[in-house]
Amino acid sequence: MTELRVAHSIKDRELASQKRSSERSRAGRLRVSALSLATAASALGLSQVACAELTWGDSESYQQENNYQQDSGIDSFMSAASAADRGDVSALYGYEQAMSGGLFAMYPTYWRMNLDLNSQSAAAVSQFVRQYPDTVMAEKLVADFAETKAGSNDYASVRQVANLITNADASERCAVALGFNNGGDTMRAMAAKSDVWLNTQKQPALCDQLAMEMNNNALISDQDRVSRLKRMLRKGKTGDIMALSSRLGTPIAYSALSEIQLSPSSFFTSFGRQSASQTNQYLYLYALGRVADKSYREAALQLDFDIKQDNQRPVKLLNDDTRRYAYRILGVQRMNHNTDDGFNAEAVEWFRNSLDNDFNFEEAEDYAMAAIRFSQWDDVVEAISRMESETQKSSQWQYWLARAYEQSSDSNKRNTAKKMYKNIAKSNEYYGLMAKDKIGQRFDASQFGGNNLPNVSTSDRARVMQDGNFARAFALYNSDASRAYANREWNWAVKQARDKRDDNLIIAAARQAHDMGWLDRAIYAVDNTDRVDSLALSHPMPHQDAVVRYSQSAGIDPEWAYGIMRQESRFVTSARSNVGASGLMQVMPDTAKYIARNLGETYSASRANSGDTNIRYGTWYMGDILSKLNRQPVVATAGYNAGPNNAKRWQPVYGSLAADQYVESIAFPETRNYVKHVMENATIYSSLLGRSQPISQRMGTVPSSF
Repeated sequence: MTELRVAHSIKDRELASQKRSSERSRAGRLRVSALSLATAASALGLSQVACAELTWGDSESYQQENNYQQDSGIDSFMSAASAADRGDVSALYGYEQAMSGGLFAMYPTYWRMNLDLNSQSAAAVSQFVRQYPDTVMAEKLVADFAETKAGSNDYASVRQVANLITNADASERCAVALGFNNGGDTMRAMAAKSDVWLNTQKQPALCDQLAMEMNNNALISDQDRVSRLKRMLRKGKTGDIMALSSRLGTPIAYSALSEIQLSPSSFFTSFGRQSASQTNQYLYLYALGRVADKSYREAALQLDFDIKQDNQRPVKLLNDDTRRYAYRILGVQRMNHNTDDGFNAEAVEWFRNSLDNDFNFEEAEDYAMAAIRFSQWDDVVEAISRMESETQKSSQWQYWLARAYEQSSDSNKRNTAKKMYKNIAKSNEYYGLMAKDKIGQRFDASQFGGNNLPNVSTSDRARVMQDGNFARAFALYNSDASRAYANREWNWAVKQARDKRDDNLIIAAARQAHDMGWLDRAIYAVDNTDRVDSLALSHPMPHQDAVVRYSQSAGIDPEWAYGIMRQESRFVTSARSNVGASGLMQVMPDTAKYIARNLGETYSASRANSGDTNIRYGTWYMGDILSKLNRQPVVATAGYNAGPNNAKRWQPVYGSLAADQYVESIAFPETRNYVKHVMENATIYSSLLGRSQPISQRMGTVPSSF
């Protein structure tokens, strides 16, 4: 189902199950939920509303001159939500009438239609979108409808609403493409090709279906089919293998695949007696993939043996393309076992032996990461050249291309590296900060407002409450509704303002959210704009006395603690992950028990989750991990996310490794991105706290694990 996808750099966890804290009732909080239905209707029309006059200036909070009373709009919303939960269609019809023209008018209709989405017509959904244009619930209903109809093969209905979907996620894009693929519009169906055709990672079911159906798309070439077939042979996707090979005129029978699945060794034993047919080339890759699934080492021995045997034959049974992709299978599987088996440069060699112009992103990224780990800079360049052109232009791969050129003996390449660093350094994200250090620039928080909150004009303050999307977000935040509703409305409001390039509205809304204590959405707003830089909004420092005091007590930097906290919870005290981590520092229950025991305290779940204790526990644990991992902050950060044992396994066995190379080769994608963001955060916070330290100095060098 549809989510809001407007983040483009920094991880932003949606804390969907949170309820409103009793803290929100304290004096000084803005009460926007008290809009009357008549006023709410005006807000939707962007006409003037009677907003409270606020005094902002340079202070950290504002004063209300008028207080709103609780209005029936939010009360009706809550009652209608309860009716939706119990599936009471009759009650929802009643709320549709009662809430008509109000700020939340679309919700009871959405809930009623969503109770049986498959029975709805495209015309009814289109009418809903026309009635509530530019609202998140209109986007959600039409996107959910497209997914539902695609899942039931009603592609005509999908096509009827396709143009109304403006913010599709992967599954929804595939639903729309399926609609067009089954309606004769093959060109529009191909829009999703780059995402699904060579994708071997887990993806939505509709995307798997689309990729299989694209096999019959007139715009798919035989070379496309060969490229996908090789990946499906590696993954062992029987249905795709049979369909693709059949279209290529080299049909592979299910019985042949089944026999190999039962006994790959029997196939290899008989392979030398077979013909050098194209079908046998494919079956060889399938058999090698099945062995590699169990042991890449056994697969490597088998390939080495077969190639030596084959080289002695007057007519080779394994053609060059098969040999290359066989090595690719080994390279990918080897990179999947770095945590368990340790890193090995053999992965670089296997990828090098597989070089051709047919890499998917996963394969090219694995090749690049292996080469980065072992400082094989020519291979880094080769790997990046195998990526799609847009991917190569990203700051990540521009940075590593510059790192590779920097090592060259060619002065022209070294000069090119400097120019590349200069361009990357325009950003203040992870790679931008790393590039700054390369060219001698220094990040200075004062250039982005420092700790000073932005001033907002009276007209922009008023416009926030004249915007129906922001008005709903604030009203929901100040209610007892699930935080998911408020977050969804907020994220959509930010997207709409960003699409209109209305930076002043975003700043005004973010400032208002910040002053209310809704820090995670203020951060989200600034992070999701291209031209707004306000560190006071994007990098707040709540609980500063506690963070500084407990960090010093634990022997760690407070900026590192803030870097962890911002990434873990976005400063939401009641944050709780799906694995049970909780609080500002997202401490796991077993970890909290370990901490309490070492501090000589009796464990209490409620106390461990509270703001002050959670900070104390989290910072103590950071210090504990740091002391156990050579006081190396990058390794300790990885340990905080993935566990100290994994972080230690990723250290080099001998010698040392540049910290950026360690980070880029972390085997878990989530941890890899986590460490980058925490180091970025900590660097920015060091400047805000008057303790400025360049990111490369902060990260240092990673020593061996022994």
